[in-house]
Amino acid sequence: MAKQPDPSRRSERSRQAVLAAARELVTEVGYAKLSIEAIAARAGVGKQTIYRWWRSKGAVVFDAVLTLSEGDDGMALPDTGDIEADLKTVMRATVAEFADPGFEAPIRALNTEILQDPELAALYREKVADPVDEAKKARLRSAQQAGQIAADADLDLALELLYAPLYQRWLLRSGPLTADYADALVELALKALRPA
Repeated sequence: MAKQPDPSRRSERSRQAVLAAARELVTEVGYAKLSIEAIAARAGVGKQTIYRWWRSKGAVVFDAVLTLSEGDDGMALPDTGDIEADLKTVMRATVAEFADPGFEAPIRALNTEILQDPELAALYREKVADPVDEAKKARLRSAQQAGQIAADADLDLALELLYAPLYQRWLLRSGPLTADYADALVELALKALRPA
């Protein structure tokens, strides 16, 4: 007797094909030219398959971006006991991601959509930004407890000191994203955050 195909497996295969197609196409053609039709054609599925799972191309791109970090070993930042070395490791990885076209194009697309879609912006904060920020603040708290960062330092503001210049440089394409730049941001932020 022939075994029937498992529809959930087929659905997951189609879902992964859609997400891969969205990432590829947004890198190739940009967000403005990306369409549900093109994603469906590249993934080998019908448009209705996409609309069954996602309400818009922005939602597809959001999920495609989320899959970039699937399989990461949790959200914990390195904690070697040396906050400067640990932050440099994290910031170097961040600039490398932002400089990688396979990561950069989907993130730019997602940022474009978030500006126009408050529901997607809230979902991004809930699923991505808030958990990542909490992991970063946990590492900063550890540094506070070790006396490497001032006990009264505002950790939300500390994150902005570290990441806002990087994000602005990336967003405006105003300069190169390099390991040296990442190191300089860490060194400058720590000058402001270290105990007096």
